[in-house]
Amino acid sequence: MFPDDLRYTSEHEWVRSPGEVESSVRIGITDYAQEALGDIVFVSLPEVGAEVSSGSAIGELESTKSVSDVYAPLSGTVAAVNEALDGTPEMVNSDPYGDGWLFELVPTDGSAIDGLMDAAAYQASVES
Repeated sequence: MFPDDLRYTSEHEWVRSPGEVESSVRIGITDYAQEALGDIVFVSLPEVGAEVSSGSAIGELESTKSVSDVYAPLSGTVAAVNEALDGTPEMVNSDPYGDGWLFELVPTDGSAIDGLMDAAAYQASVES
């Protein structure tokens, strides 16, 4: 149900690591989260170059139902944002693990990703 190559947070974000210690990681929200939100109509993301702290609210997803915060799953520096979402925020709904990614981050501590949930643990947390 949830891709095995990702790590997950209790706030329903996913993190994809390219496997290199010094590189950036890509972050988005899970299929579970986008489904709970409903049709996403606006995305607000942090500025490139912003320093973020793990667990802090750094953006928002606005849907037809509500507004939900986006949290930083790791501390680090924002390396890129998905600018395509400015014109097509619904990509977060249609392809949450692909074109609907939110931003990229260069983690302060690359090993911190190991502290996030794997797919089985995330699925168990969603089901409980």
